[in-house]
Amino acid sequence: MTKTTVLITGASAGIGATYAERFARRGHDLVLVARDKVRMEAAAARLSQETGVAVEVRAADLTSPEELAAIEARLRDDDRIGVLVNNAGAGLGGQFIEQSTDAITGLIALNTTSVARLASAVAPRLAARGEGAIINIGSVVGLAPEIGMSVYGATKAFVLFLSQGLALELGPKGVYVQAVLPAATRTELWGRAGADEATLPPMMEVGELVDAALVGFDRREAITIPPLHDGSLWDAFNVARQAMLPGFQTVDPAPRYTAA
Repeated sequence: MTKTTVLITGASAGIGATYAERFARRGHDLVLVARDKVRMEAAAARLSQETGVAVEVRAADLTSPEELAAIEARLRDDDRIGVLVNNAGAGLGGQFIEQSTDAITGLIALNTTSVARLASAVAPRLAARGEGAIINIGSVVGLAPEIGMSVYGATKAFVLFLSQGLALELGPKGVYVQAVLPAATRTELWGRAGADEATLPPMMEVGELVDAALVGFDRREAITIPPLHDGSLWDAFNVARQAMLPGFQTVDPAPRYTAA
């Protein structure tokens, strides 16, 4: 793929800032999107000086319909942008019954609505051009309700499903879609979600996470799970899922649901 511009959301810190660093060192111009303009401007100045790429900063709260719409317009109209990194996201502390309805709504807006809308804004243009990429940052929590992060995990399950569906639709049109599923990674998300960082278990370093995800990107993996050492487990999970598909076409209830 040519050295197109990369737009990265949640780019002021953590995974997003690390993606910005890595893509800049690959020679890509950047558009950085997050709420913290000051922090992004500092990173932009440093990356421009060190790598020579052009870095633009766009301050935006992606839970705001108006500010989200502005980023959507940029993705629709700027032919230079060939890669979208849908990274912006947040967590939410506490159990479901302790979380306010407004907090849940805000989490869903950021973790799912903005992801879908930004992908929707850029996908038609990339498909028409026949190249480009969308990277969606999910989480292994989207596969594991047992962890107990019900709403957060549900949003990340959405990201995984959306990515898989878009890969099927857009892949034949030349657009690569990757879902990256981190496990616990050392970022600021934990503190913002209310966790006591002193009590947190060992975590993957963010640089290692992004470097692993970019190996998957270069290999054009549909699903990249950096902490999963036994890749055959994902393969077996996917085979079992696909084995159920023919059963979904039957018109009669399974015998186990027949009344005695």
